[in-house]
Amino acid sequence: MLNSILLLFGTIGPAEVIIIALIILLLFGGRKIPELMKGIGKGVKSFKQGMNEVEDEIKKSVDEKPNSASNPDKKE
Repeated sequence: MLNSILLLFGTIGPAEVIIIALIILLLFGGRKIPELMKGIGKGVKSFKQGMNEVEDEIKKSVDEKPNSASNPDKKE
């Protein structure tokens, strides 16, 4: 059963990509596609920036924890 599902959704070939591109072209038209791609690019950039900020905060909190554990008398 799993093999049949993998065969159905396993890979996307060039024919499928062309069909998807044609459907998008028909739905949105040639003039709207650059605007859509620009919006998607901005969204991806914002997402990556947010992920980098979260990683920086995690690294910062990990670096601060050993310092506070070594000084138990110090109050925050």
